[in-house]
Amino acid sequence: MMTDNKRKIQVAVVDDHTLLRTALAKLIDSFEDYTVYFEAENGEELKKIINKKVIPEIVLLDVNMPGMNGYETAEWLYKHYPQVKVLALSMLSDDHAIIRMLKSGAKGYIMKSADPDELLLALNSVMEKNFYLSEYISGKIIGGLNRNMDVPDDPVPLTEKEKEFLRLICSDLSYKEIAEKMFVSQRRVEDHRDALFEKLKLRSRVGLVLYAIKNGIFEI
Repeated sequence: MMTDNKRKIQVAVVDDHTLLRTALAKLIDSFEDYTVYFEAENGEELKKIINKKVIPEIVLLDVNMPGMNGYETAEWLYKHYPQVKVLALSMLSDDHAIIRMLKSGAKGYIMKSADPDELLLALNSVMEKNFYLSEYISGKIIGGLNRNMDVPDDPVPLTEKEKEFLRLICSDLSYKEIAEKMFVSQRRVEDHRDALFEKLKLRSRVGLVLYAIKNGIFEI
């Protein structure tokens, strides 16, 4: 449980629908460990605020917005503020939109139809594990990957240790818990991750998950 004197995790809510944005902000403020740092109606407004060094830890980011949309905003954040964790929010459930958003740098994807408990779970997962994929979204991803969407195939031979690491990455375990499972230090686990990023030309834990699913290393 979080004590009153412990700093809350700061979230930015970016959505062009004012009523929804306001409702989401109020909901997030009701969560014990989170507070809304600011709201923005699109990517351009988010850029202006963040460039003033008002930098949140999580951005809850709508995919479809006029002007600078969610894909462009996620890519900009990944390039300029990679420490900011993006949780995509959308009415769209087609696999192309989901995979494109994840490839743009989002750590997870949640539907606007989700209930408050799932939003809290997603926020916690993004903070603690650096990714969030529900069973529903994972199923959509598999459908897209089976149609040969642009996630690398397996031309690079992987060691059994690398495959073991990829299977653990696809679980709900944190990096610390993965280190315990592999009987190595957390620093060693992070080295494994960074080496696979380089080897597979990927840039996020979500990318590693997609790779493992597509190549049959992990099955949901």
